[in-house]
Amino acid sequence: MDRKPLRMGSVKEVYDLGRELEFRFTDRISVFDKVTPSMIPSKGETLCREGVYWFDRAKRMGIATHFERYLPPNGMLVRKVDIINPENITDRSKNCLIPLEVICRWYVAGSIYDRLKGGDIDPEVLGFPRGRTVEYGEQLPDPYVEVSTKLERVDRLLDRSSALELSGLTPAEYDAITEIVLGIDEDIKREVETRGLIHVDGKKEFAFDQDRNIMVIDVYGTADEDRFWAKTQYEEGEFVDLSKEFVRQHYRRIGYKDRLYDARNTGSPEPEIPPLPDDVIDQTSRIYTRLFEMITGDTFVRHD
Repeated sequence: MDRKPLRMGSVKEVYDLGRELEFRFTDRISVFDKVTPSMIPSKGETLCREGVYWFDRAKRMGIATHFERYLPPNGMLVRKVDIINPENITDRSKNCLIPLEVICRWYVAGSIYDRLKGGDIDPEVLGFPRGRTVEYGEQLPDPYVEVSTKLERVDRLLDRSSALELSGLTPAEYDAITEIVLGIDEDIKREVETRGLIHVDGKKEFAFDQDRNIMVIDVYGTADEDRFWAKTQYEEGEFVDLSKEFVRQHYRRIGYKDRLYDARNTGSPEPEIPPLPDDVIDQTSRIYTRLFEMITGDTFVRHD
């Protein structure tokens, strides 16, 4: 069988097998849009197996996905769909990517906090009382679902009517996607909170199958795709993003982030990102394996 490289991302490699795609999750790690020269042992395997875990749960919930088979230790076989220029997508298109990312937020964090702080979104839009000063880390009164573009060079947020126009979705299909996202996230919340995690937010991607049924694609609920906080730390007033945050803090501590952003702000050449020290690599690997256990409830035993 021909195995053609389709996309070599910073974390995931995608190979075209004809009617199917093969995902391979690597041990590479990227921060601040830079891929470090260091590998994190077991990172790719933990991310892959987290994705498989949630796909299996989705199947039991009656939610269609593109997942077909786990390829130990760090791969999976998925159904292939066409990528169509959004201008050519209609309400009759089939077996194609829906060019939207759907983000569901349960807590005030990341860009939603930045938009609140900058006055770009009003608290009442998120369900808070008018005039309320919203603090970082607060739980939202209701989950907040928003969509952004998928195939553009820079993602941009879309309102409902723009999302319908761009994607070829009918209003009923758009609502069905929202219900799928909320159902999946409710399941994630129930699962991980019993193991000491808070699910803060995450994104999902979708496609139409050959009969125009909606299915979930890519992966979700992983330590890289979603944001998780440690429940105990949250209850003590700390909001630390798990997994990559440990690596980000290292590069902040040695001054690399400041040098990088100074170069970007001045248009100077960006400094090369240095490799991680062995102790940081070891600790990061332990964080990913521990997160795997907290997300899935399984003891991590590395596949040989």
